[in-house]
Amino acid sequence: MNYYVNRSTGTTDDFAGSGGKTDAPAAQMDDPAGTAFRHAPTAMLVADRAGAVLLVNQAFTTLLGYSPTEVAGRHWPELFETDDHGRAWEQHSRALRGSAPGQWPDLAIRTARGRSHRTVVQARPLPSTAAADEVAGVVVQLSAVSRDEETLRIVTELRLREADTALWSLDLTSGRLSELFGPSPLGRMLAGEACTLEECLARVHRDDVARLRDALETSYQGRDYEQRFRMFDQVGDERWLYARGAYVGGERPRLVGVVDDMTEHVELVRRLADRRRIEAAQGRQVNELAAKLVSATTVEEVTDLLGREFLPIFGGDSAHVMLLDQDELRLHSTRTANVERWLEEHDHRDVSYPTGAVLQDRQPRFFESRSELLGRFPAVEGTLRRTGSHSWAFVPVFGDAKVTLGVWVVAWTQPHHATPDERALMLTLAGLAGQALQRVNRQRAELELADAVQKRMLPPQPPDFPELDVAVRYLPSRAGWRVCGDFYDAIRLPGSRIGLVVGDVQGHGVEAAAAMGQIRMAFRAYASNQSDPGTVLAETNRLLTETGEIVFATCGYLVIDVDLGQIQAAWAGQPPVVLATGSGYEVWSPETGPPVGVDSEAKYPVSSRSLPPGSTLLMCSDGLVESSEVNMDDGLAAVGRELDAKAADVHQAATALARLTPAGRSDDIAILVARVR
Repeated sequence: MNYYVNRSTGTTDDFAGSGGKTDAPAAQMDDPAGTAFRHAPTAMLVADRAGAVLLVNQAFTTLLGYSPTEVAGRHWPELFETDDHGRAWEQHSRALRGSAPGQWPDLAIRTARGRSHRTVVQARPLPSTAAADEVAGVVVQLSAVSRDEETLRIVTELRLREADTALWSLDLTSGRLSELFGPSPLGRMLAGEACTLEECLARVHRDDVARLRDALETSYQGRDYEQRFRMFDQVGDERWLYARGAYVGGERPRLVGVVDDMTEHVELVRRLADRRRIEAAQGRQVNELAAKLVSATTVEEVTDLLGREFLPIFGGDSAHVMLLDQDELRLHSTRTANVERWLEEHDHRDVSYPTGAVLQDRQPRFFESRSELLGRFPAVEGTLRRTGSHSWAFVPVFGDAKVTLGVWVVAWTQPHHATPDERALMLTLAGLAGQALQRVNRQRAELELADAVQKRMLPPQPPDFPELDVAVRYLPSRAGWRVCGDFYDAIRLPGSRIGLVVGDVQGHGVEAAAAMGQIRMAFRAYASNQSDPGTVLAETNRLLTETGEIVFATCGYLVIDVDLGQIQAAWAGQPPVVLATGSGYEVWSPETGPPVGVDSEAKYPVSSRSLPPGSTLLMCSDGLVESSEVNMDDGLAAVGRELDAKAADVHQAATALARLTPAGRSDDIAILVARVR
């Protein structure tokens, strides 16, 4: 016996009976299936092909508070929140076609009291009683979202609300592209109402479309996805995106992944490069002494310039610098023998002393005689008894915004009259010194940031390959506090192939560290989709040249086919590969192209050779084998002998090479040692 909701009365009628009312107990005995439907613990409804509600069960009315009369004849997708109408109608259409989605959606339905309730919607076809191959309508089951799923959804939506990130799913059968957990701010900005892959590709930069299509083709073979590309958003602005996706098989295979907006990162790198170019142009316009200040890298260099090298210009006998350190004025020692220590006694911030007065009003003080100084600042009487100087200049060291950083004191043992030109020059040099000090502090902060960026972007340990032992070492330079862009990586490739990368980005600081991360990321993306090493290197080169950064890198990319015992290499100016067997070593120099980032049209030939059984290979940056004192041939010979002695254990070999460093430690060093098991 089948039941439906009478659209005019809301009562339950009998399809199979005479049309009159039936006795409830008898109906339950005669129709156990109908009874089971009415009393099922899950909310359910039956709708016709047009979507009009025919029948609901008690769990439905309990969950939503609607009586059968209130929903009779209403289109069931319209019971959901307005934003979910389209997805509910899509489920209705799927059910009529007899196709089920890979994952049932969770939609927000509105209760009789106006509250929103999230449910998992499962719509299935209702066969016709007249013909088994016809569909009379749909049966819809509404399951409550589990607490864990609801918590995950809420946390994810909160995380995506303010983040430049979107979660996406691509149906590889239909090409339909959708967002998990509903539209995100990034998704609305990029795709708007677009819901197919082709609609989204229409907004991708034309130079990136072919590469994206090639990468997607590999996804149909069951591979994961990783690409970096440019796309125009709804208002026409270009955005840099980084998309990653994992392949999910099944009846309807799909890619599920994350897309991040990298535009701010790319723009930051460009701004940093622009700033460096501006500073370099300004440095060419200053005189020799100002150039020394500009090139100063430490506070000690700046104070030494003020306290020693500038002194002969003014014929002074001694000079020293006092700088503010957390509201305290501290003396910075110089190599001048006769230094007057104005802060041995008394409060140096006190305006009763010349240093305190200069700090207060940022005005210089010049005194031609002891009497003149004593008449203006009587508190210095005790100091004058311990000094042989007769004339002084107290000049404020100030920064870009006229912020006083300290005081520069120049003294003469004979009476000295500072001319207007001398005074103007002192003020100019003190201003340049203040700017240099501010720049040193900014550079220190940048180096700290670059160091953090480098550590985050450089893998601490290579992946664990069952068929290959890999050991890596990274040694920062000891020639000053510098952060460079040396990098290494080991990448699992399809089949029995493993890719090894070592490179060296030109320059130091944030740009080098950021470019290193960019190149390494590009290598991983291209290597996962390209089997030819030369193509991977060429694509990475093209990406780097298109960013507009004035930065280039030498690098070597080597692919080991473990099953075939062969290696292929594409080279861009890196040192050669060293191969050792325990009974000798050899240096293999693959054919090389130019460094990446120099010529966008550069091609990189592929060199191949066999890998002798039991061989241990070394890839390294030039800091290990070459310096101003050591030529590369001698450096390669030294590391070859050491590698051969430790060839059986890659970790011992890497440690030994890190200790050896035949070229010294004037540059960063990246070491990668590998051996087939």
